[in-house]
Amino acid sequence: MSSHREAPEISMDPAADNADVYAFVSPDKPDTVTIITNFVPLQAPAGGPNFFEFGNDVLYSIFINNSGDAHPDIEYQFQFHSSLRNPNTFLYNTGPIDSLKSTNWNKRQFFSITRVQDGKSKLLGSDLKCPPCNIGPRSTPNYETLAAEAVHTLPTGEVVFAGQRNDPFFVDLGAIFDLGDLRPFQHLHLIPSADAMGVDATKTLNVHSIALQVPISQLTSHGNVPTTAMADSAVIGVWSAARRRKVRIIDAANDDLAEAGPWVQVSRLGNPLFNEVIVGMGQKDVWNTQYPADDAAYLPRVQAPELAGLLPVLYPGVFPNLAGITAPRSDLVAILLTGIPAGIVPGFQNYTGPTFADQLRLNVAIPPTTANPNRFGLLGGDAAGFPNGRRVSDDIVSIELRAIAGLSYPLLDKGYTPDAAAGLLTQGLEPGPNRYQATFPYLGAPLSGFDVPSS
Repeated sequence: MSSHREAPEISMDPAADNADVYAFVSPDKPDTVTIITNFVPLQAPAGGPNFFEFGNDVLYSIFINNSGDAHPDIEYQFQFHSSLRNPNTFLYNTGPIDSLKSTNWNKRQFFSITRVQDGKSKLLGSDLKCPPCNIGPRSTPNYETLAAEAVHTLPTGEVVFAGQRNDPFFVDLGAIFDLGDLRPFQHLHLIPSADAMGVDATKTLNVHSIALQVPISQLTSHGNVPTTAMADSAVIGVWSAARRRKVRIIDAANDDLAEAGPWVQVSRLGNPLFNEVIVGMGQKDVWNTQYPADDAAYLPRVQAPELAGLLPVLYPGVFPNLAGITAPRSDLVAILLTGIPAGIVPGFQNYTGPTFADQLRLNVAIPPTTANPNRFGLLGGDAAGFPNGRRVSDDIVSIELRAIAGLSYPLLDKGYTPDAAAGLLTQGLEPGPNRYQATFPYLGAPLSGFDVPSS
């Protein structure tokens, strides 16, 4: 998945597992940017009685770089704490939860948000309420009302939400991890079988989301709202991370005694699928501990991605032109590590400078596509989509498959002709109904265990 369980160590620590990051100009509030970062992936909705929550011992961060050096210029920090009304019941709730103040809700979670800039920290909000998990029609009968109560507008202008949502990332995991056996192209695979549409492995799973909407003027280097896409100040870099204390002591009763020491980064994410597909298994845990400014070490893996070498093997005769590429993949370097410079795509750029760094790059001067956005983003002719940031409905798997297969190579090598299959590659999926909503936090309501179908 985009980063779900992508590294050995973090796969055993779901509370800190950074699953997805999204950054886009808000379609209904185009003077703002919305950033969403997801954690606690692959939640089965019926997973009780200890239902899912953020880690109270995890420091969650959203980073923004607006100076081009791949170091944080702005950081939003989120810390959580839980409160138990009645420690003598095993129940998450003892009756219907009809509001966030309901005394029937036994295990509640709250959070604080702090903005860090120029070495100074400012607390923007504390004891902000999370919604409960979606338990079922008797326990959480009006779930979207509860979720709406958990959308907080801060005195400084930001809007924030932290809680459970339906996982927005649609993907055919069963096909992708079965040696790239894309169901719509099975007849071309090394072991051919009947073609079929993709199977959405995440449509009935939930995730915990931190969603933040910020006025554009609070994110740019000049503190303004750029009016031209060609301005350097129009591009920001975005990534997210999770950190834990360096020392954790547990007694014989398995109760935490203490946590001490500095915060240590254990997970991060910028571009989708970067650590998943680009970084080698032996380097994945190290990658999670580093800042994007250190990503030059992974440049060779972007210039010659392993998957680009596998596609001609898995699909014999389908990618002859891709197999002939021997030069470093400068197109993928631009998409994933530097941004696309001006002059490559007419009227577009999201270049952050020569520093190689994995981060989402968003040109905030490019308006959102509100009518019929193309889920293939820039490769589909829609400059408001990936790799210009990432919208919740962008088909990331298909976009990156097409780019790796050579569709983006002519951007920087005009003499190259992509294989016909490169422009057709797809996982064969579209997001199902109710996956998203038109307003903040833009992700659909989480599914309840009661309502999820058995098959």
